[in-house]
Amino acid sequence: MKLMKRRIPLELFELLENWLSESYACVKWGESWSYIFKISSGVRQGSVLSPVLFSVYIDDIAQLQNNLTGTFVILYADDILLLAPSVTALQKLLRACEQELDSIDMSINVKKSCCMRIGVRHDKLCSKITTMDGRELVWAEEIRYLGVFIVRAVKFKCSVDQAKRSFYRAANSIFARVGRLASEEVMVQLLKHKCLPILLYALEVCNLDKRLLQSLDFTVNRFFMKLFRTSNIETVRYCQTVFGCELPSVLLVTRYDNFIKKLACNPL
Repeated sequence: MKLMKRRIPLELFELLENWLSESYACVKWGESWSYIFKISSGVRQGSVLSPVLFSVYIDDIAQLQNNLTGTFVILYADDILLLAPSVTALQKLLRACEQELDSIDMSINVKKSCCMRIGVRHDKLCSKITTMDGRELVWAEEIRYLGVFIVRAVKFKCSVDQAKRSFYRAANSIFARVGRLASEEVMVQLLKHKCLPILLYALEVCNLDKRLLQSLDFTVNRFFMKLFRTSNIETVRYCQTVFGCELPSVLLVTRYDNFIKKLACNPL
């Protein structure tokens, strides 16, 4: 029905219908195979066409924002982010989203869903947000969306604590294996290409203040102190210059500029 509303050619429609209606699978466990069963719904994982078909399937959810002033619906695969200017508007948007999902045989996973308030009243007690069947969504102080941790605050704010922990985990793992065998140049290259991307993942879209930028710089400086066995910050900065390793505060400026350029070339 979603495809027919978009008036796709009948020949293509029949081809897709025939292709997806003849899907079968089985389960392998060790050396044993289950019986073959028919898959009556869904798209084939790994297919180039599957993301397009799934996008068409849930696209009407994104249109719900047109019915409520000031609300926004952000979709990425099966992750849904609902933005509303008030608790009442959020409840209405959630209800509309549930009704649309119910019409396409899908539902919200309450255990993986939560609410957060950002603004001058972020620390005030909020009314309960409930689903159609009466289940409550918790009000959280921190949420994770697409790998980015957003915290409750007066304005939009991200947390870098998890990013720093992941950076230390990756850097120390590499150092433990080859730290005393490989040259410093090799270690710095591994740091730049394997560890820094983990630390800086998606941070160019976040409005990081000076304190958070200094925290990211300190994280990299600490590893350099360990690598070159020194506590002198001037020595560390000299080594970073020699090996061409820029600090996160510098890298994020370039990454932010590139992000804005790409966004300008691909308007929503």
